[in-house]
Amino acid sequence: MKQDLSVIILAAGQGTRMKSKKAKVLHEAGGETLLNHVVQQALTVTDPARVVAVIGHQADRVRESVSAPIQFALQAEQKGTGHAVLCAQPFVDPSSELLMILSGDGPLILPATLQALAESVRGGIQGAIATTEVDDPTGYGRIIRNEQGGIAAIVEEKAATPEIRRIREINAGVYCFRPVIWKLVEQIHPSNPAGEYYLTDVVELMMHSGGQVTPLLVRDSTELLGINTMAELAVADGILRQRKAMELMLSGVTIENPASVTIDRAVTIDPDTVIEANVQLRGDTRVGGGCRIGTGSVLRNCVVEDNVSILPYVVADQAHIGSNANVGPFARLRPKAHACEGTHIGNFVELKNTTLGAGSKANHLAYLGDSDIGSGVNIGAGTITCNYDGTKKHRTNIQKGVFVGSNSTLVAPVTIHQGAYIAAASIITQDVQPDALAIGRARQENKPGWAKRRREMDTVEK
Repeated sequence: MKQDLSVIILAAGQGTRMKSKKAKVLHEAGGETLLNHVVQQALTVTDPARVVAVIGHQADRVRESVSAPIQFALQAEQKGTGHAVLCAQPFVDPSSELLMILSGDGPLILPATLQALAESVRGGIQGAIATTEVDDPTGYGRIIRNEQGGIAAIVEEKAATPEIRRIREINAGVYCFRPVIWKLVEQIHPSNPAGEYYLTDVVELMMHSGGQVTPLLVRDSTELLGINTMAELAVADGILRQRKAMELMLSGVTIENPASVTIDRAVTIDPDTVIEANVQLRGDTRVGGGCRIGTGSVLRNCVVEDNVSILPYVVADQAHIGSNANVGPFARLRPKAHACEGTHIGNFVELKNTTLGAGSKANHLAYLGDSDIGSGVNIGAGTITCNYDGTKKHRTNIQKGVFVGSNSTLVAPVTIHQGAYIAAASIITQDVQPDALAIGRARQENKPGWAKRRREMDTVEK
């Protein structure tokens, strides 16, 4: 039934109550912008080509922030929700039998509610509005019901009398109408204190023309929460993350302390993985099955294959960790780090733009930047690749089966060929041949009695 419905998302406002220079719909909750949440929900009831976002404040930034191939209509001057709908009209497929209108700052609406709203209008009425009851309705339009339980009017906060303001059933800006709405919207007049064209006036116009508008009461009021302040943004973020954690646990993922984790909407985790407390999984991170992600670890836009053990406090960004690898604790994987199958990356090891080959190990205190490291390599503690000469970055190539002794310094560009051995504390500035031993340090010299004589001299001077 997606072909009979178009969606307009109202996202042109500034959101002054956010006290932010950023457009309201660009703020994030649950790891995604408010607008992208609404777009994704809209796509559960229709196709991208039938979704139109009305943008205005910071229009270019808002357009660029949307990940789906939807359409955009510009409301250059914000004259109210009714005016916004008219701005979208040229972009709406005229064959649509239903028109759903959503608020770009309502990220918590569920697909089931949108489906129910559409189905109620498909049943033959002219329109339906999602409503809910809240303890504090301040700021929302109030629902005025008629004797039959339908909607007689929606009165905005600015125009409400004290008696109407005591009504707890509110309009949250989620509508579905028949195409007759287009004629009615054109009849709206800004006869209100704000001088705006209120979309809600359509209800009374529809009633006067003999139509019927039905309320769809949503029992869980949090689903229709609109975001107007940073405090409400934090509430929405918590709800979205709670939903995500529940979704993952129901799919077979163990989360030891669900209230403590931060898992973004786009993250995927396969069954039998364990997520310890205070873990953050950000962006489009993908975690395979049978893994364990240790306490305090932060992964952003990473791929983690099956059966990986990530010990506590690992930080990784745009990294790929192969199956059966062990990482951490306190390791850092920067962009384009690729730890292949069965690798070991230990405490205080940092990888950047580096591939660590299958079965290779860097277990302690190393910096490996801009490097290509083959399989079966051992990187000793304190090893660094000197990749930056002050102007350009250079690569280090360490081939299969190389042993790099502790505290070695590899000055790029340099190649350590297969099977070579680097003596501990060496500074390597030239290529090392296959199976060779490279020693790059001064010869040790011991001077008998020197320390004793120094102490005696110090005593005399005092």
